[in-house]
Amino acid sequence: MLDITELRKKNIDDLKKELEKIKKDKQKVVADVLQKKEKNVKKASLMKKDIARIQTVLNEKLSEGKKWA
Repeated sequence: MLDITELRKKNIDDLKKELEKIKKDKQKVVADVLQKKEKNVKKASLMKKDIARIQTVLNEKLSEGKKWA
């Protein structure tokens, strides 16, 4: 689980990389759950929430940039 304060310290490029990484990991976890390789079925849900956190911080940073432009 990612901490929102840590995410706010990162720049936009790092957030985008983190977002892509977590999306790929989530896809793998979902496939593993369906194949009964992953026992923790909540893991995909937690990753989904992490994706939402990253997208929220990204949108905040992008809208902040538009206000000053």
